[in-house]
Amino acid sequence: MNELNAGTIDHYIDLARGRGQADLLLRNVRLVNVLSGEIHPADVAIADGVFLGFGNYAAREVLECEGRYLVPGLIEGHIHIESSQILPSEFARLVASRGTAAVVADPHEIANVMGLAGVEFMLAASAGLPVSFYFMVPSCVPATNMETAGAVIDAAAVTALLKKHPDRLLGLAEVMNFPGVINRDPETMAKIAAAKGKNIDGHAPQLSGLDLNSYIMVGPGSDHEATTLEEAREKLRLGMHLMLREGSREHNLDDLLPVINRYNSANCSLVSDDRHVIDLLHKGHLDYSIRKAIAGGLAPLTAIQMATINPARYFGLKRRGAVAPGYRADCILLNDLESFTIAQVFLAGRLFSEKDFAAPSQPLPGNTVSVAKLSEESFAIPVAGAKVKVIGIVPGQLVTREIIVVPKISKGFVVADPDRDLAKLAVIERHYGSGRIGLGLVQGLGLGRGALAGTVAHDSHNLIVAGINDADMLLAARSVKEMGGGLVVVADGRIWGRLPLPVAGLMSAEKAETTASALKLLQDQAALLGAANDPFMTLSFLALPVIPSLKLSDQGLVDVDKFSLTDLWLD
Repeated sequence: MNELNAGTIDHYIDLARGRGQADLLLRNVRLVNVLSGEIHPADVAIADGVFLGFGNYAAREVLECEGRYLVPGLIEGHIHIESSQILPSEFARLVASRGTAAVVADPHEIANVMGLAGVEFMLAASAGLPVSFYFMVPSCVPATNMETAGAVIDAAAVTALLKKHPDRLLGLAEVMNFPGVINRDPETMAKIAAAKGKNIDGHAPQLSGLDLNSYIMVGPGSDHEATTLEEAREKLRLGMHLMLREGSREHNLDDLLPVINRYNSANCSLVSDDRHVIDLLHKGHLDYSIRKAIAGGLAPLTAIQMATINPARYFGLKRRGAVAPGYRADCILLNDLESFTIAQVFLAGRLFSEKDFAAPSQPLPGNTVSVAKLSEESFAIPVAGAKVKVIGIVPGQLVTREIIVVPKISKGFVVADPDRDLAKLAVIERHYGSGRIGLGLVQGLGLGRGALAGTVAHDSHNLIVAGINDADMLLAARSVKEMGGGLVVVADGRIWGRLPLPVAGLMSAEKAETTASALKLLQDQAALLGAANDPFMTLSFLALPVIPSLKLSDQGLVDVDKFSLTDLWLD
């Protein structure tokens, strides 16, 4: 219940005044009050899934809390559920156990594969669950014209989606095409205009100065791409809502915490962006970020505000994100505040129960992987110069470096050079079977032999392959195609392990625990080949041509700083 109406207002006035019985009384809590900015003793009453207020209410059930801390249910402000590699119902089950009560997600991963049908699938797959799912309409499908996506969502489609689902679609998702904004690309501007009056999320890595001014002027009101204090501070000064990201691959929280003070913290939120199933299962969700923020010196109450009331207010989620009369009764009982040790979770006044998270009955999408016939020659890079541009991985970041090297040559072709940590990289168009392949080199993946491949490759999710020899790369690519999407490890001419992701080539249809176990096995197998920690997450971002500096798409090497395709060979 977000708003009282004429038919219920008398009922709730009576209940709030103690005339009647509450459903539940949480007696003797230490309430972490994100509205008043204090921690105080309280007895908290709940009825019909909302908080009635504080006081000694009569209730059908009384829970003696013995001084435990009570905090509001957590709210995720920016995440791509597809990156967890599990369906929304499984995602909800995992994060609910960690205290998450609401999620604002951007479904642009599946939208770049399936278009409007992908957005509708995510809406249907998350409907009616105890965790509230809200979405932003993807703004960048495709993300750029330098890659091949499986669909197009234009301004007319943005308008239609916002009109069709006004209660669940909150606005326009991260506007990654910042060159399109500052250069007034007509289609980009039309999408922003379609979301007028609603939230527009930003995505402007390393954008600064007058260009950043013009980007914000058009409408983007948040940013989750800051990686330095200087960048974060500039965006706060210019009025952006700063989302501090701590994902499975992107670890920005520790670097950005010093920018937060008691005067600006209300304009900051904790977000995940991308968090895979292993981390959700074993480390947690926003609870993990809160623990890390507190360990980094942030006051517990401030950290909790940044995962509750702050995102609720930014997104206009009325009567969410706090414990107060009329607010939805999402709350967490903690045994300890600083370690954020969870004792119990309540969603809309109901104690968390796994049986409440059954997947909605709906058909899963069909096979979305269409790859042209491949051979070893598909991965051949003929010599065309003396030096090549190499994608240099930056540990813990999405940004990459451009490295210039003299490649290793054999019989007139570039080959991998594991002694210098140089692997070959291929991005194969997988939506239309065009046969288009972008080829390059990457440094920092750690592979000593074999190959890795997958259909999780942001944002267009073409088939990406990294390897030390062409035969293993071919086998890896063919294996992924045969699965209808997924991840694979290959070495010495045989398949070591596979994880099928049949839902758009992005998500498993299995239980979270099963998917996590299979993914962990793949990571362990990749480690035996020398691959660095979490290589599939790293690999997935090497095809993302909106994050500087050098990336690879099916159309070739992308110089993101210049926002244009570039030749592999140095002039």
